[in-house]
Amino acid sequence: MFAREPVDDVAEAREDAVAESHGRKVARAREEHKVVVDSRVMVTSITLEHILNFLLDAPMFGDLDPSELSQIVSILQIQHLRDGQAVFREGQVGDAWYVIFEGRAEVFKDSDAGPRCIASLGPRPCFGEMAILDHSPRMASVITVGDCTVLRFPRRDFEGLLAEGNLAAYKLIYQMAKVLSVRARHSAAQLANALHLPDGLQARARSLVEGQSVSE
Repeated sequence: MFAREPVDDVAEAREDAVAESHGRKVARAREEHKVVVDSRVMVTSITLEHILNFLLDAPMFGDLDPSELSQIVSILQIQHLRDGQAVFREGQVGDAWYVIFEGRAEVFKDSDAGPRCIASLGPRPCFGEMAILDHSPRMASVITVGDCTVLRFPRRDFEGLLAEGNLAAYKLIYQMAKVLSVRARHSAAQLANALHLPDGLQARARSLVEGQSVSE
């Protein structure tokens, strides 16, 4: 005859087994939801709630409701970059668009005199979105200033949402077109202000303004 295990001990053993099984499921779920960038696992303490609240206040995402936003968030990747790292470089193939979550970056354009800083970027405004619209190479480099966390939206995954007829993705395309239109008008106004230059440069500036107006 075998001694029967006390009921309390049996119940405790079962609870331990259930807890261990639950722990494995949680660990597996966490592993599946780690953000991978360039085939490397990026360790992050940013929660989904943080990201959703952040993007709801970002101009590009203002027309999305929380449900639509969660569909877009499903494709994002998180990148943690150190001071002086490139988000992307001029001439590279545009394979994603970005939003700075924390930190700051500067935009550099190559010139005969070397790289020239033409803009600064902070949290929330998006950049690199022209890659989604026309697949063009990067027109400038974006370099971090201090530690920086960016949200990356891969072009291929975003185009997948468009192919599925995802309404949220189409809303973002509309917002991108509006943002690019505002930027184009601003550039045209700057060129128009340069029309007081000498005749040779004036004609060149006028042609640039006209060309910019057509592209709008």
